[in-house]
Amino acid sequence: MHNAPAQVQAVLEALPRAAIVQGGDERVIAVNRRFTDMFALDAAGVAHGPGAPLGPVVDAVCATFAESPAWAGDTAHAIAARRVHRAAEIRLADGRTIRRDVEPLYDDARNLLGSLWTAEDVTEDKRREHALERDNRTLAELARQRNEFLAHASHSLRTPLASVISFCELLADPVSGPLGPEQREFLDAVHRNARRMERVIATLMETAVVRAPELRLEFGPVDVPRMLTHAVLDRIGDTAAAGVFVVLAPAPGPPLHGDELRLVNVLANLLENAAKFTPPGGTVTVTSAVDDGHWSVDVADTGIGVPQEYREEIFSGFFRAPNAERGGFAGTGLGLALSRDIVRRHGGDLTVADAPGPQGGAVFTVRLPVAGPAPGPSVPGADPQAAAP
Repeated sequence: MHNAPAQVQAVLEALPRAAIVQGGDERVIAVNRRFTDMFALDAAGVAHGPGAPLGPVVDAVCATFAESPAWAGDTAHAIAARRVHRAAEIRLADGRTIRRDVEPLYDDARNLLGSLWTAEDVTEDKRREHALERDNRTLAELARQRNEFLAHASHSLRTPLASVISFCELLADPVSGPLGPEQREFLDAVHRNARRMERVIATLMETAVVRAPELRLEFGPVDVPRMLTHAVLDRIGDTAAAGVFVVLAPAPGPPLHGDELRLVNVLANLLENAAKFTPPGGTVTVTSAVDDGHWSVDVADTGIGVPQEYREEIFSGFFRAPNAERGGFAGTGLGLALSRDIVRRHGGDLTVADAPGPQGGAVFTVRLPVAGPAPGPSVPGADPQAAAP
């Protein structure tokens, strides 16, 4: 075995990693150029050709390590006798990091013939990994600061805004004295826009709370048809004022494991948007179905629709599709971002597509697993102990 066949040497040279094959008799069978260069065996003056003793090669390799490994004193004999795959990441004295694998080699009768060592320079991979971890920490801190700012700013704005609304209502009261038509018009404009600002502030505060990493959703059984009925009834005043007809067709099904309060907020936002972007005389249709262990809830309208190229951007926050901007529809673009975040914390998703039928419009689909989110880091805010009913 001391003279390596040409085929073995050719295979080692073709490998993308540094490699050396050792025999069970503690001698080198073959080594490729990448291994020789990685550990500077030529410069160390260590014999490493076929038949060379393994001990000096192991010592030369260990001499390049930043710290002497625990097994260094065991050297050649213990390494040659290893019968299981071993892997380790080792830092070299010159600052590089390598991944070293030792794979035992057996014949057909499962007799140990030796081992194949391979080594790969993973310095750049580790650098990118550390950079990614650093960037993630930075982003998490920025998100925390953003949420803190939103909460503080929203809270600071609510008090003076409440005074503006209160004085508007006092001035509108006949007891305060008569107002001329123009004064009444101005007062109505102030009151209307103050109320709009109040809704924006409430959305900002909700965004800061729901997107906080430490938020814990409160899961429990949710009767989906009942939830949909209540959501539609709660918004009946808005839809009626918009001149929109609402059709509700919930399908029966098993209880959903979720946070009903948060999901009602999602439905309220979708219904409000549907009524806002649907012209008077249009229709909003709310349906539900169960398939493949998931609840699907569709809120379809006959409104202006969402252009294909903006169907992801509208969920990013502070973004509104151009047709909504051109139409002069009020809004901040936060509601859909907040709604998708809540749905994804339930292990589901919120998407938008063209509404079925010739009238056009959009259909927003909420898809949620019946059993609730699977425990794990991919669902922030989910309670792993309450992921199933």
